[in-house]
Amino acid sequence: MLEQRIQQHFIDSADLQYQAAQALGQPIADAVQALLACITGGGKILACASGPSVGHALQFVGFCLAGFERERPEFAALALSSDSALLGATQQPFARQVRALGQAGDLLLALCVDGNDAGVLAAVEAAHERDMSIVALSGRSGGRLASVLRETDVLLCVPHDRAARVLEVHNLIVHCLCDGVDAQLFGEQEES
Repeated sequence: MLEQRIQQHFIDSADLQYQAAQALGQPIADAVQALLACITGGGKILACASGPSVGHALQFVGFCLAGFERERPEFAALALSSDSALLGATQQPFARQVRALGQAGDLLLALCVDGNDAGVLAAVEAAHERDMSIVALSGRSGGRLASVLRETDVLLCVPHDRAARVLEVHNLIVHCLCDGVDAQLFGEQEES
């Protein structure tokens, strides 16, 4: 019984990965182009996330700084903090950091499984105030996040209600974004 349950997780994940590949191929390519415009234009990437998505934001920034699957120059990227020890008891810590650090030509990577986190939404609004581009990752229907994005922003919305499945696809999306940027800037890499 337990083994069947475990196998079902793999089957469900594989099914969603296939569906997401069909639905998100072009939006991910659009997101890669937005990241390239930021990087080649001398901008920086600010990443913010809520809940379990924080790990994906940190992973993305790590890949920007240390490279994804190859040695290459660092890209300017910073994961925004929600740490109250750093920022005090302030409301909307992400938005404050975007207003302090963001400028036109920069990009905000916003991750939120349900698209309804107030801190992430406030960061998106602050990024719009700064004329920054936005790439947003969410699940389900995109929540309120989908409604605050502009036509020039990119929404990568995983078509699933279960948070665990959405996070699995977000992990793959982060890999696709990093690989896409590297391939566009430095060419195809030989597989070893």
